[in-house]
Amino acid sequence: MPRLTIDNRSIEVPLGTKVIQAAEQLGIYIPRFCFHEALGAVGACRMCAVMFLEGPVKGLEMSCMTEVRDGMVVSTDHPEAQDFRRQVIEWLMLNHPHDCPVCDEGGQCLLQDMTVSSGHGIRRYQGEKRTYRDQDLGPFVAHEMNRCIHCWRCRRFYQEYAGYHDLGAMQIGWRTYFGRQQSGRLESPFAGNIVDLCPTGVYTDKPSRFEGRYWDFARADSICPHCSLGCATTVNVRYRQVVRLEARPEPEVNGHFICDRGRYGYGFANYPQRPRVALVQGRETEPRLALSEMIRRLGQITQEYGPTAVAALGSSRMGLEAQIALQRLCAELGWSGARFFLEPDLALRVRDAAQGLTPELAVSLSELAKADLILMTGVEPLGEAPMLALALRQAWRAGASVARLDPRPAELPLEVKNLPLAPGALDTALAWLVKQSFRAKQRRKLEQSHPHLMGPDDGAGLSKKELRELKRMARALAKSTKPVLVCGTDLVPQGLPGRAAGLAGLLREQDQEAGVFYLLPGANALGAALVNPEEPAQENLLEAMERGEIRALLAVENDPLFSYPDRDRVAKALQGLNLLVVMDHLPNAAGELAEVFIPVSNLYEGAGLSLVNHEGRLQQALPAGEMGTPLEQIAGGNHPPRVYSLEAPGGGLQESSVLLDEVARELSRSSERLPRQTCWQWLAETHPSLAPLIKHGQPEYGDRLLPLQPLVQALSEEPLPAAPGEDQLEILVSPAFAPGEELASYSRVLVQAALESLLWLHPDTAAALGLEPSGTVCLRLDVGELLLLLRTSADMHPRVAVLVPGLDHDWQILSGRRQVVPASNITAGGES
Repeated sequence: MPRLTIDNRSIEVPLGTKVIQAAEQLGIYIPRFCFHEALGAVGACRMCAVMFLEGPVKGLEMSCMTEVRDGMVVSTDHPEAQDFRRQVIEWLMLNHPHDCPVCDEGGQCLLQDMTVSSGHGIRRYQGEKRTYRDQDLGPFVAHEMNRCIHCWRCRRFYQEYAGYHDLGAMQIGWRTYFGRQQSGRLESPFAGNIVDLCPTGVYTDKPSRFEGRYWDFARADSICPHCSLGCATTVNVRYRQVVRLEARPEPEVNGHFICDRGRYGYGFANYPQRPRVALVQGRETEPRLALSEMIRRLGQITQEYGPTAVAALGSSRMGLEAQIALQRLCAELGWSGARFFLEPDLALRVRDAAQGLTPELAVSLSELAKADLILMTGVEPLGEAPMLALALRQAWRAGASVARLDPRPAELPLEVKNLPLAPGALDTALAWLVKQSFRAKQRRKLEQSHPHLMGPDDGAGLSKKELRELKRMARALAKSTKPVLVCGTDLVPQGLPGRAAGLAGLLREQDQEAGVFYLLPGANALGAALVNPEEPAQENLLEAMERGEIRALLAVENDPLFSYPDRDRVAKALQGLNLLVVMDHLPNAAGELAEVFIPVSNLYEGAGLSLVNHEGRLQQALPAGEMGTPLEQIAGGNHPPRVYSLEAPGGGLQESSVLLDEVARELSRSSERLPRQTCWQWLAETHPSLAPLIKHGQPEYGDRLLPLQPLVQALSEEPLPAAPGEDQLEILVSPAFAPGEELASYSRVLVQAALESLLWLHPDTAAALGLEPSGTVCLRLDVGELLLLLRTSADMHPRVAVLVPGLDHDWQILSGRRQVVPASNITAGGES
């Protein structure tokens, strides 16, 4: 490795490292505007000039464009370099409007910092300034083009890094304009990142505009709760209101960026109708009294009907501490074990993913970007986990092949070899593809040693055309050295998640650095599966409620009426209970039916919480300070009420884990008041496979909370649903980007960006039904009708119809996320 000296300090760095990066490793910050660690060098701003005194390069050069070579001697504070940088700042400030007092970037502006540090403080230029017209770029980003210094960061990220082209550079030279051809909402689901990237105030965060300066905010490290990837964020709070979220650099996960769902989905914390008062039979009461009533009624039901008549329903958006507390509560009181998924088949797929995953097989977002072949099965990246699409693009830019097996269309910012297969064929197709990547001798050996993984030899259920395409993918897989299998858990066949981990393990046995990357239904879905791996073996909760076997339900941070298909069936089952208790921080629809409702804190409040992301990484969301009802909701823009208290209005809410532990203590039959184990001690004792990871009573944040060996012994199989007949279509429910999931649906700006509910059909299918593309169609079901906007795509299976829900819940008249209907049930407009 080459060795160089910077400011009299020596360092050895890998070949290809830029001088500006080598200096940073020494703690020497060289001024820059255009250079960014994720985007690399472009040499546009000329601000990083340094003096090369000795070695193969001499004189004044740009440190971002010069690679380290052995023997270099560099001075960053040479008088000539300092003078050059001072002149560069003066050039850049010639046309700047000097509107720092009204600019949201003030206080965190790189241009401010560089201007002060370079010593430029007096404007000599008295001529007319260059000016531009600003554009309306939609609800997320505000545009002030007069502040631009032409660093090119926005264009490079938007077009090269993210792969979208509606924003770019126009004109030339000093008149260069960065924007769109005309005003309009930015199309990229990653557009908000240009706010963080811009070194001046050209792009600022529109929802938080004029809400405060950087130094006005209470800031804390947090985790995005809107999908299972666990991107790192920084939350900004002022006057008890979450004002803004920013991407927090995390090299092992999201790098420097987040998606717009993660950036603008914080509205649930400030939602005006957020419940902050406990209710008993619809009447407001003190939280302690509501908790006492809850404990009394649960004890009453237990005594009258037995402990198995009480069930607990958590969720994948709960913190790990609360999930452990709920599972421990059920175990100590003999209740029917905690459930975290109302749909048993979904719980089974998530359990199989968790039990097949090991630290060796798990792949992070950053590792995925370094793969040379990525094979997705049953995955819709932008709807399920948008940052996956950004990682896929980085892998593709680096030369990776990307393929996808899925019946649904997907619009991705990269080239993907898409093979639209029937939903029931995904499992067979993946197994056959991987098997064909082995040599014949290896294949026969593996068929004998792992018959449950290899599947049928003839690719049963696949057409000759599909087998030919799979064979091409198999040849590419055989040549790859770092393949990754990306597997969904939403619409895939039951055995697929477990099979994906097993197949990745077989590829590793063939000296390929293979891994598996799961998309899971919620920020802490993997945590739920680790806490209660026996959930799939438990009785179907909904059916047990309908039969009257479950008399009381404790629902914690779960609204079964929000996302479960057949909403009327769920509501009827809830109404039939003797007791429904709900604990949540959202205006829970099920809470309106509850006898007792207790509000709890969210991840920005209280003591924070822990989450386990898709790769098993344990992460921590820290609280952002004392929270409560936002001041603007109390004062309405006027002076706040002159009422004084030791507690913030609407504050003082406790974590659900604390309340659950208290319920367990009060209802426990033991008269001894021994110190209770911490949640981590309990997890280590009841889950021996995780015990080695829980050192000194608590696992390390950043570590993977996964067993060292896969726990899955056999694949979970289910009878495949009958394939649609000649005159039938299979309806598949697939998430939209915005709002995309429950928490994000409370965000005002994401709601503005949401589309109406869509129905996607293959063009041939639409033509056969006499439907016009982009028209309105009516989907008739036994229990009602849905009016949907029609979209067509040739990149989907012709025997499926993909329903992408908008803001309403009308789609919940479907009996399931997959439902077969006669094709004639889809008609134009309101025709019947």
